[in-house]
Amino acid sequence: MRMRKKKHGEERLSACKDFLVSKPEASAFQNNKSVFLEIGAGKGGFAVGMCEKHPDVSYFAMERVTDCVVLAAELAKRKNEKSSCCKNLKFIIDTADNLTKLFDNGSVDKIFLNFSDPWSKKGYAKRRLTHRRYLAVYFNLLKDGGTLTFKTDNVGLFDFSLEEIEAIGLECEVVTRDLHASEYASHNVVTEYEAAFSSQGVKINMLKVRKPVGFEIEIPENLSRDFVAERYK
Repeated sequence: MRMRKKKHGEERLSACKDFLVSKPEASAFQNNKSVFLEIGAGKGGFAVGMCEKHPDVSYFAMERVTDCVVLAAELAKRKNEKSSCCKNLKFIIDTADNLTKLFDNGSVDKIFLNFSDPWSKKGYAKRRLTHRRYLAVYFNLLKDGGTLTFKTDNVGLFDFSLEEIEAIGLECEVVTRDLHASEYASHNVVTEYEAAFSSQGVKINMLKVRKPVGFEIEIPENLSRDFVAERYK
């Protein structure tokens, strides 16, 4: 579903500029040890919830739709004004295609993908954020022992993701097809989308993969440092 254009979007985004960053730097936060990266932040509910739960990490939330970032950054600003819970949160307006220009290999502790676009039409598989070409990027960015966590209500996309993970030679540490009824529910931070669909009885699928020590995988050329968009050169 396409989001409606937000009125006064540029002004509203400017008012939240402290929560925005164009390129993550080591100095973006002070005295934080771990780096969490969310790809597809939507309206920001998950990012804010994670920052409340993990105040000692550097949390970067990537979202390609600027109007979504307007809402997400405003939410973070409101929460921070009440409880200073989002001082460790920065939003990046960009796409996963540019990840190799934004983060160094082995620099991220945890990556989160929540309810990514399933790209269900025939021939669109390579656009899915759990396609092996994107998985190669994620597992290069992750530190040894780092984890990728993926949630979706789409069974077809979940099955596809499991196959792609196996195809690159990895195994899931956690797989559940009913997250909210599982032993992992107590640690789960719920997204806006997730809350809406689970309230209707839709089951949420979740998987987690840990990067083995020394695991290496080649990044496809069209996602390598030499082939991404010129924006960060």
